[in-house]
Amino acid sequence: MIHRLPRLLLAALVATLLATACGGADSSIAMSGSPGVDHGTATQDTNAHDGPARIVSISTVATEMLFAIGAGDRVVAVDSMSNFPADAPVTDLSGFEPNVEAILGFAPDLVILSYDPGDVVASLNAAGVESLLQGAAYTIADTYAQIEALGTVTGDEDAAAALIADMQTEMATLADSVQPRDEPLSYYHELDDTLYTITSSTFIGEVYAMAGLVNAADPADADGSAWGYPQVSAEYLLDADPDLIFLADTKCCAQNADTIAERPGWTNLSAVSSGRIVELDDDVASRWGPRIVDFLRSIVEAVNAID
Repeated sequence: MIHRLPRLLLAALVATLLATACGGADSSIAMSGSPGVDHGTATQDTNAHDGPARIVSISTVATEMLFAIGAGDRVVAVDSMSNFPADAPVTDLSGFEPNVEAILGFAPDLVILSYDPGDVVASLNAAGVESLLQGAAYTIADTYAQIEALGTVTGDEDAAAALIADMQTEMATLADSVQPRDEPLSYYHELDDTLYTITSSTFIGEVYAMAGLVNAADPADADGSAWGYPQVSAEYLLDADPDLIFLADTKCCAQNADTIAERPGWTNLSAVSSGRIVELDDDVASRWGPRIVDFLRSIVEAVNAID
C-alpha cells in the first residue's frame, strides 16, 4: 500500500477539490484559509467546550500537528500509518478506508480525518461525534491554516499560533542561509521507483523553491493535468539532466544512490556521476506538517554542500 503513495496523494487532492466545490449550507463550519482550498471542515459546535478529551486521528499529518501543539496527551488512537511521533497510540485504523464503527470503538469526542470516501463525516455527526476533515495541502500556507484549524477545534489556539510562528521563522532562516549562485541548480524529486514526481505547483515544490532550486519536472505537467504529480520517463530525465536528485522513496521502494546508479543509462546523469543524490526520509518529504522545517533543512544542506 505504501508503494501507491503518489496515486493516493492524487486521490486526496481530487477529494479535496470535490469537497470544496460541492460544499453546501449545512451544519459544517469552514475553517479559515485561501479561497478554494479546504483547510478543514468541522462538524458540530467547536466552541461548545474547552477542548475535546478523547481525540482520534486517522490522518498522519494531523497526528504530527496534534502532538506538536500539545494535544497529544488527549489523542487516544491514530491510524496505522501515523508513525510519528514515536509515542503516538498507533492502531489498525485505516486513513484510506475509514471504518466508522472501529473509530467509535475508541469513544472519541473529536475525530480528525484526511479523507472521507463519502459518508464517514455524516455518520460521525449522526453519532454525535465532532469531526474535522482536512484534505491534502496545496501550499505551505495551507499547512499553517490546518495547524490553526486544529488549534481552534482542540482549544490549543495559542500553542498552534506559537508553532506556526516558530516554523515560519526557522524556514525563513534556512532560506536565507542558502549560498547565492550565478545560476540556480535544478532538481528531480522521486516519489517512487516508477518515476512519479512533483512540480513547483505542489507544497513540496514550494519547499524546494525556498532553497532556490528549479524543478526539472515542471514541463512534464505544464497544463496541470497531473495535479502537480506527473510520471516522467527515464528519457525525460536524461534529457533534463537535473543537478540534484532527491529520493523520497527510500522506505517505500528501497531506493538509494546505489540502486539509482544501477538503472540503465542513469550513470550518464550529472547528479549520479557527481554523487549529488540525496536520500530523504519518505515521511518527512511527503507530509505537510511541522516537519517541513526538517525537509527544508535537508534540502538546504544538500545545496550548500555543492561547490
